[in-house]
Amino acid sequence: MTIKVVRGNPTPEELAAALAVVRARAAAAAAAPPGAPTSRDSWSDPSRIASHRLPQPGPAAWGRTYWPG
Repeated sequence: MTIKVVRGNPTPEELAAALAVVRARAAAAAAAPPGAPTSRDSWSDPSRIASHRLPQPGPAAWGRTYWPG
């Protein structure tokens, strides 16, 4: 694996920290059994945004079709 810094000038400590995170994520992905479902954060869950009721007609109805609450 080759990592190339294309912008900025990181210190050796910053580069080591970034590489540690990348290696830890790669090791976790490699350790997962094949076909295992990946966990998703709740913020990226589409059902969080989906409305359970239709918005009432009005000037701001288009905004209520997407945003929760």
